[in-house]
Amino acid sequence: MPFQESNFKRFVEVGRVVLLNAGPSAGRIAVITEIIDHKRAMIDGPTTDVPRQSYPFKHLTLTPHTVTALPRAAGSGVVKKYLEKEAIVEKWTNSVWATKRAAIEKRRALSDFGRFSVMLAKKQRNDVVRKAVVKAKKA
Repeated sequence: MPFQESNFKRFVEVGRVVLLNAGPSAGRIAVITEIIDHKRAMIDGPTTDVPRQSYPFKHLTLTPHTVTALPRAAGSGVVKKYLEKEAIVEKWTNSVWATKRAAIEKRRALSDFGRFSVMLAKKQRNDVVRKAVVKAKKA
């Protein structure tokens, strides 16, 4: 029977970088250091202020980043060394996913005047685009 390649690209594994979706550290990233059972994993995020703790998979989202060669059940010091060596936090902050999340949070934090300013900027942009389209159709 020939080997069939999997559709899945992100697997639960030691060294997988995860995004926390719930709890006091929601929105931060951490690393899976140990798999406890089919529902929970031990995570640690020494560079992102996530304490070492057991966390359910239903509150984690797997990211495409992994810390290669991370030993199982590694302590916070070892995890921090590997994270800094591979610049995982920088890779995450520069990713499209993280920049979209940051833009959404920035938009949510706007005041009434901020939302008004965004509306005016959109109107101005749409006016410029509309005029350019009309000019292009005439040409």
